[in-house]
Amino acid sequence: MVYLCQVETNKKIILFDGVCNLCNSSVQFVIRHDKKDIFRYAALQSEIGQSLLAERNIDTAELDSIILIDPGVAYYTKSDAALEICNEIGGGWSALTVFKWIPTSIRNIVYDIIAKNRYRWYGKKDQCMIPTPELKAKFL
Repeated sequence: MVYLCQVETNKKIILFDGVCNLCNSSVQFVIRHDKKDIFRYAALQSEIGQSLLAERNIDTAELDSIILIDPGVAYYTKSDAALEICNEIGGGWSALTVFKWIPTSIRNIVYDIIAKNRYRWYGKKDQCMIPTPELKAKFL
């Protein structure tokens, strides 16, 4: 729990693949729409990302996915994480939570197809995204 002291307890943490173009675009989208300043961000590959995963016994060899951590409460993965993020963003995006009626196993089939092909379809970077000075405070 060394790193959680750096984050206010009311902030949710999005762990993402820092070299994935789709993942980076998704984080940029969330940042633009996070009007209530709910989220903080860390790459799965980063030291803090690895620490947060280890604290929750999450094995990225089995789970190469977006992960939403609600400190002190729970964590969400794959389609559950995406839908929770949409719900927190609010506005019209919260309407996407209607997909929670579809069983998680079915939603995750679609999620896994996209995740498996994300580098081929969207490309990847040589290194993790470096936030601008304005956004640096949002990254752990």
